[in-house]
Amino acid sequence: MSNESATIVQKLWNFCNVLRDDGVSYGDYVEQLTYLLFLKLADEQTKPPLNKPSTIPAGLDWESLLNASGAELETQYVKILRELSNEQGLLGVIFRKSQNRIQTPASLQRLIHLINDENWSGMTADIKGTIYEGLLQKNAEDTKSGAGQYFTPRPLIKAMVTVMRPEPMKTICDPACGTGGFFLAAHDYISENFGSRMDREQKDFLKFNTFTGTDIVDNVVRLCVMNLFLHNIGETESPIKTTDSLSRDTGERYDMVLTNPPFGNRSSITITADGGKRSNTSLTYERDDFWATTSNKQFNFLQHIKTILKTDGRAAVVLPDNVLFERGAGETIRQQLLKQFDVHTLLRLPTGIFYAQGVKANVLFFDKKPAREEPWTQKLWIYDLRTNKNFTLKTNPLTDNDLQDFTSVYNPDNRDARTETEQFRAFSYEELIEREHVNLDIFWIKDGSSEDAADLPAPDVLVAEITENLEAALAQFQNIQAELDSKD
Repeated sequence: MSNESATIVQKLWNFCNVLRDDGVSYGDYVEQLTYLLFLKLADEQTKPPLNKPSTIPAGLDWESLLNASGAELETQYVKILRELSNEQGLLGVIFRKSQNRIQTPASLQRLIHLINDENWSGMTADIKGTIYEGLLQKNAEDTKSGAGQYFTPRPLIKAMVTVMRPEPMKTICDPACGTGGFFLAAHDYISENFGSRMDREQKDFLKFNTFTGTDIVDNVVRLCVMNLFLHNIGETESPIKTTDSLSRDTGERYDMVLTNPPFGNRSSITITADGGKRSNTSLTYERDDFWATTSNKQFNFLQHIKTILKTDGRAAVVLPDNVLFERGAGETIRQQLLKQFDVHTLLRLPTGIFYAQGVKANVLFFDKKPAREEPWTQKLWIYDLRTNKNFTLKTNPLTDNDLQDFTSVYNPDNRDARTETEQFRAFSYEELIEREHVNLDIFWIKDGSSEDAADLPAPDVLVAEITENLEAALAQFQNIQAELDSKD
């Protein structure tokens, strides 16, 4: 982050701390910033040298806030939020179900002036986007807000995009898009690697047609749309929709899926596969395109992703450990995935890198292939970035350097020319399918945690690991309890 960006982030965040005394949470604060920043940007577009027509209806614009104070300001702000929420396109998405969370007119006025002091249109998309990403990250760091579940570590996203190599004129979907991290990384990759060679059609496609995303939470969609808008993605129409992507197959197919579905194993919604038994105790979606009936969110996202990929489409998906070994529906899904898709790479992630505690996750890479009798998976290459690795969010966060070896041995130029290393091993289809319950939770590196005490990690790392292990164990017991309850 540049000094300019860091200074603005800190200035805006310092005022957030002031508003905490008024009961405004970090999440509410970023939401209010989004409304006001959008209005300010729209106002700047109408001024020289741009002189564009206003996208905001008369009387609901930025100037109407600058010219008001006290109770009149609060009334005007509430009116703007209410009326813009009924607009179509990008406006309607940004302001959908919007409410004023800043109850003190003086505080609202101070925030308006903080935003007004900056010339946002004069900044590059990189600077504006970096400032907003900085605010989203600070919000994610606040464990009480719960926003961390929507924030995938940016070094991990960058590594996934680097090996997936998105290209111009190809569509990219994230069915659980959070604040849009995968889209931004893919946009940056395409711009940096193809930008000078892209023609007008390709540039327009990148801005308007490359990305499609959904999320079930209104506020998260709002943050994502604003994040993309500040990075010059989209314009008057929103590429992101508020919906449960698992509820149905829309028929749309994509060249690439990059996603980190929400953590948490069970859902109140059971999705029945073709001929599956309907649940009497929960909401049920019917998906004839699914292989197995389950209420496990990650398995359902995995099944949804296999459907929305085009033939020869590619996916990189962050998934928790239970997807690798859970029995029942899990075994069926793993069998079908290995047979019908080329499941070629698994990255075992270290603990301590997610804001949600207790997460043991992986990235699964697979390609969709045409139908045939023979299995498409020949070898699954597994990279172990977990064993004997110790990360924490504050004292030892995951960095780009930690993933450099993985991006190198992945060898996207020619996966057939991969070579084994201490951390990177290949397992044949026959080996995988013969494992009990097609368990893909495979590791081979010796765990050195029980060796000489002098080599133990720092106390804060140990505490973080213990906490994560306990919470992971609790999640396992909750899974068992859910299974027992469903059979009653």
